[in-house]
Amino acid sequence: MNLPDAEQLLAELTDKIRSDVTKDTVLVGIYTGGVWLAERLHKDLECTPPLGTLDVSFYRDDFHEIGLHPQVKPSNIPFEVEGRHIILIDDVLYTGRTIRAAINELFDYGRPASIRLAALVDRGAREMPIAANYVGADMVLPEDKMLALEQKDNGKLSLNLYDKISPE
Repeated sequence: MNLPDAEQLLAELTDKIRSDVTKDTVLVGIYTGGVWLAERLHKDLECTPPLGTLDVSFYRDDFHEIGLHPQVKPSNIPFEVEGRHIILIDDVLYTGRTIRAAINELFDYGRPASIRLAALVDRGAREMPIAANYVGADMVLPEDKMLALEQKDNGKLSLNLYDKISPE
């Protein structure tokens, strides 16, 4: 399968978001790929408030099934969430469970004025009523495939397709 160029999708996503970013808009990336995207968007959109990051591991509704990922990172929300306009950023939007977990975590910090969602790729097949406001590309993929954003040593982003590992 021929995958789109992640750098080109990021440029298109940046253009789609640009008109909605004000000096008070805050960006929050979801680990890991969403943080890479948020870092680039924060720079390219010349955002002045600090960048926020979320690791939603403890907020997932399947935590009891998948357990703790060995690379859990601390969330960092270095601004007041109460009343803020937030753009939540993830790499691949699929079932909606990661986004639900991220929203739950954000509300633990306060009640934002709004939360908009940006995703580099929307692969459909939602299990929850979640929709992105900004999308780089829509893709239909077989359920047995996993789409992953990867960052090379030079900082360039790429999309890769893998076979899902079945739980034993």
